[in-house]
This record gives sequence, structure tokens and C-alpha cells, in this order.
Amino acid sequence: MNMSAIKHHIPDHLLAAYSAGNLSDAFALVVATHISMCSDCRASLEAHHMTGGIFLEDAPAQDISAGLKGDILAQLDNPFRPEPVHERRGIYPGPLNAALKAQDPIWKKLGMGVHQSILSADSEGSVRLLWIPAGQKVPDHGHNGLELTLVLQGSFSDETGFYGTGDLEIGDEDLEHTPTAGPDMPCICLAATDAPLRFKDFMPRLLQPLFRI
Repeated sequence: MNMSAIKHHIPDHLLAAYSAGNLSDAFALVVATHISMCSDCRASLEAHHMTGGIFLEDAPAQDISAGLKGDILAQLDNPFRPEPVHERRGIYPGPLNAALKAQDPIWKKLGMGVHQSILSADSEGSVRLLWIPAGQKVPDHGHNGLELTLVLQGSFSDETGFYGTGDLEIGDEDLEHTPTAGPDMPCICLAATDAPLRFKDFMPRLLQPLFRI
């Protein structure tokens, strides 16, 4: 992959939150997967790690309770916490391949030729793979929270611009859009949300609980 082709990167505040371990697992997986594809964001993450290390070296030592110490160690040992990995399997970078347990996604139909594969969904949010046929539009929708969408194959365009392989789109409550896959090949994306989407049309709203989107 040509790293210089990536135009849409992780915002600095999300990189800082990821470095500090303050992102949900769903968002952390998308961030780690993007970093595995993007040399620029990998360098920025190293800068955040260095800054955090300097802060810890200069901070005065403080006693903590045994319970808090245990919680901190449990977070450090969390086997699901995704980390950037350079190896990949096909279009799936290391962190995503690990989440898939080195197996192909289990795709389920959403309609209009679109398929999804839910990797996880809980009270904190969800993360899923989306397979969108070339040239197909996704129903117009807004957001009730934050959505991170990373392109793994192909491309899509919406009201905010063009997103190619490796690009990351940040959607918030102010964004309403109609993503359309590029004409050359199916678009495969990794998407994480912390709240249900907001659809205008009746049919997507009706099916929303079934598809958990």
C-alpha cells in the first residue's frame, strides 16, 4: 500500500486518548487498524507515547490502593486491547485480523447488496465490517454519537469528500451524509459507533433494531 495515498488521518485528540488507553475497545480497534496502515499516524502515536513517558518520569510518586493497582494491571494485561501490527492477511491489517481470529468475516445481508459482519456490540457501542457494492449508495443518515469509518478496500464519497483505502472518516452529531461506494470495486469498511445511527427513511428505521445499526 502507498502510505502517501492516505489523506484522512486520526485526529490528534483521538490519538492521545488511544495512547492513554482511554478509548473503548470498538474505537481502539479502528484506530489501531488505521495506524497499522498509516506511517504518519504511527509516527504521531510514538510522539504521544514519548510525551506520556516523560510526564510519568517527572510526576511525583504517589501511593495507590491495592484495588486500584489491580485495575490498572488488568487494563495493561487486557488481551483484547488492540495494538498496531504491521503484518496483514489480505485486506485485513493485524489488529483486525486478530479480532477476526484469522478467519474470514461472516457476512449478513442488509439490503441493496450491502452486507455487514458485526465483530462486537455492547452498551459502549459496536464495531462491524461493511461490504458495499461498487457504485451503491448507503441510506442517508445522521449520527447520535461518534462514528469512525476506515476504508480497507475500494473507496467511498459523501458530502465531506472522497475516502480511499486507508482513509478514516470521523462522523459526529453534526454530520448527515449519503456515502456512495466508488465505481471500480466493492468498498469494504471497518466502522465503529457509540450510538445508533439516525435514519430519515422509514424502512431503514424499521429494520434498524434487527440489524443493530
